[in-house]
Amino acid sequence: MKVILNDDVKHLGEMGDVKNVANGYARNFLFPRMLAVPYTDETVAYFEGKKAEIEARKEQKRADSRSLKEKLEALTVELKVPAGANGKLFGAVSNQSLASYFAANGYDIERKKIEVPGLTIKNVGNYVFKVHLYEGSVAEVKLSVLAQGTEKVPEEAKTEAPKAEEAPKAE
Repeated sequence: MKVILNDDVKHLGEMGDVKNVANGYARNFLFPRMLAVPYTDETVAYFEGKKAEIEARKEQKRADSRSLKEKLEALTVELKVPAGANGKLFGAVSNQSLASYFAANGYDIERKKIEVPGLTIKNVGNYVFKVHLYEGSVAEVKLSVLAQGTEKVPEEAKTEAPKAEEAPKAE
């Protein structure tokens, strides 16, 4: 069935795109949620009238993508992860841990858009990973994986657990 998308639909397309979808997908998912309308002469004419608005929206997304790309490429992500003496991590750095880092620092980047070399990083060192942005734009971000230091407790801060008083032994 041929439909025109009323809104951006993940994994399908953007507002104003004409797509061929399965009848059931259109009837049961897209139409009830007002995400798409049937491809008819009336709907085509309606979207032709909105073409300038749709293009302005896409241009805004492109501009946002360019500015985000510049910010990301200037950024060096530093992650402190528990590691052994040989530099091997206890666990791994994956796209999920990077997405959590970005979310904590105010960036809205989906986990699926982050491409880590080899899927996971398992050793301390410097790496470069990719973030896929709008319309095939890709930002290459520097990553520095550091071993989380086991901080030593100063000697005066160490206290022994209080011992229970020993009862005198009866002889």
